[in-house]
Amino acid sequence: LSPSPQVLPPPPLVPVVPVRLVGSTNDTSRTLDPVPEPQRDQTQRQQEPLGSPIPAGQPAVPTKPVGPWQDCAEARQAGHEQSGVYELRVGRHVVSAWCEQQLEGGGWTVIQRRQDGSVNFFTTWQHYKVGFGRPDGEYWLGLEPVYQLTSRGDHELLVLLEDWGGRGARAHYDGFSLEPESDHYRLRLGQYHGDAGDSLSWHNDKPFSTMDRDRDSYSGNCALYQRGGWWYHACAHSNLNGVWHRGGHYRSRYQDGVYWAEFRGGAYSLRKAAMLIRPLKL
Repeated sequence: LSPSPQVLPPPPLVPVVPVRLVGSTNDTSRTLDPVPEPQRDQTQRQQEPLGSPIPAGQPAVPTKPVGPWQDCAEARQAGHEQSGVYELRVGRHVVSAWCEQQLEGGGWTVIQRRQDGSVNFFTTWQHYKVGFGRPDGEYWLGLEPVYQLTSRGDHELLVLLEDWGGRGARAHYDGFSLEPESDHYRLRLGQYHGDAGDSLSWHNDKPFSTMDRDRDSYSGNCALYQRGGWWYHACAHSNLNGVWHRGGHYRSRYQDGVYWAEFRGGAYSLRKAAMLIRPLKL
C-alpha cells in the first residue's frame, strides 16, 4: 500500500482574530478564473475618495496631463494639483498610475487600492509583477514598477483603511522599498506611525508570495489559503490583497479577507484600503 499523502495543518490565524464571528456573513469570494491581461483603461469616470482621511468635497477625476513623469511627486512639483491618472516612466516602460495630489501636500503614487470587489486579486506572479486592474478603480500598480520607483531614493508608505461603518485609520512608515525580482521583491520597511496599529512590520524583510510562487515561512502556501499575493510570513498580520468580503465580518474556512489585524481584526474584511508611496525628499 502506498503511504497516504501528508495533510498540512491550516495556516495559523493572527492573535487578534475574534473568537466568535458576528454580523454580516456575506461572502463575495471570486471565482478562480485568471484575471484578464493587465489593462490601463483611461475611460473617464468619477473616482470615489480612497477613504478616510482623504479630503472630500472635490471628487478627483481621471486626467492625463503631459508626461510621462518620473513619479507623482514630480508632476505635483510641476504644478499639477489635480488627483487623477498620470503616466509615469519606470525603467524602460511607461505605466498609468493614480496620483493623489491633495492629501498632505500631494505627490503620492497610489500602488494599491481596494474599494468595491470589482477586481480579482487572487492571481499569479506575473500579474502581480506587471500590475492589473484600473488606476481609476481597484488596482495593483505592479511589483516591478514599485521596485523601479523606490530604487531611485528613499520613500515613505501611507496605508489608508476604512471599515464598513465609515471609520478610517492610517498607518505610516517612514521608509519603504522593494528588492528586485531576483530577491522576490522583498519588503523593506521603516518605522511605523499612525492610528491603525502596526500590522505590516511583521512582514518586514519577507519576500512576496503568490499562488504559483510560494516564498513564505509556512509549510503550506499562504497565498492559496489567503487568496491573494502578499509579503507573507507564516502567514500574515495583514493582507490587503485578499477577498473583498461584503459587510465586514465574514465566515470562511481560512482567513482570506482584506484585513489589517490591528484594525478590526483578521476576521473583518475592510471596505476600503489603499497603499500610497512618496519620495521622502521632495
